[in-house]
Amino acid sequence: EVHLVESGGGLVQPGGSLRLSCAGSGFTFNPYRMSWVRQAPGKGLEWVSTINGLDSGITYADSVKDRFTISRDNVKKTLYLQMNSLKPEDTGVYYCAKGVLAGTEYDFWGQGTQVTVSS
Repeated sequence: EVHLVESGGGLVQPGGSLRLSCAGSGFTFNPYRMSWVRQAPGKGLEWVSTINGLDSGITYADSVKDRFTISRDNVKKTLYLQMNSLKPEDTGVYYCAKGVLAGTEYDFWGQGTQVTVSS
């Protein structure tokens, strides 16, 4: 059974940093595209970043480019998101999602971890 478990969220002041982790289990981690998606209070889902499985190609939303870094450890089956220079508008629940091999959809999501950026 596939499981994705996020951790590392919390309360941080503007300009601060956090590192999120997403531990995967129940599937072979490395072939799959993995993404971070967030949801601000009262708003819809917003894609943040993706890292491919086979070639580890990376993409970022413009809103986080040059501040966030996505990475993965295929041996530990863990996805990471290093978030620097955090802003209040980065506040939200952050989810990791597992992509399907063929297509752009996601078939499994974690439960989310709360990130609050406030002074």
